[in-house]
Amino acid sequence: MAKIAVDVVLLATEEMADKVIAANKELLKQYADKIVLDKENCLPHISLAMGCIDESNIDEIDKILKTAAKENSLGPLSAVCIHTESNRAGEGVSVIEIEKTEALQSLHEEVMKRLSPYFSYDVMADMVLSSETGESTLDWIKNYPENSSFEKFSPHITIGYGEINNFSFPIKFSVSKLVLCHLGNHCTCRKILASTNLKIS
Repeated sequence: MAKIAVDVVLLATEEMADKVIAANKELLKQYADKIVLDKENCLPHISLAMGCIDESNIDEIDKILKTAAKENSLGPLSAVCIHTESNRAGEGVSVIEIEKTEALQSLHEEVMKRLSPYFSYDVMADMVLSSETGESTLDWIKNYPENSSFEKFSPHITIGYGEINNFSFPIKFSVSKLVLCHLGNHCTCRKILASTNLKIS
């Protein structure tokens, strides 16, 4: 069975997803075709856990995520600002920073711990759902445990390449689904492999 690169993510409800996709369209005037967000093939998302899995374990991981969704209630989340990070190639990527609540941190840690027996980090380009995969994508996946998890967990929604500031903060929003997705280039959320609804409170 093939190994694939995956991300466990939270999907926002429609109103917030629409705002992020609209902002992404603005950025595409600066950097066409880098990250093109939509609701089918490239979903706006908050990453909770990343790694490589055997495809044969998708059903087991789906059960774990369904249990986590039942046991956790996130409540409303708050987007607090936009900042621009540089990738390995020195290109700026705009992300919406999400306030790190206790419930969000707890869900991240629980998912990382429960999925650690299934995750590996020896990522190869052919594990990513993309015709071409940049080194910065492979670096991000490979170094996720060390650079982006537990105390270094930094919840955010990636908008795209370039700089944008057309939001008024804070923005309160809810997340509707906990999803396992196949990662694409630029760590995009390309294909849903398993999905469970979250309680919206």
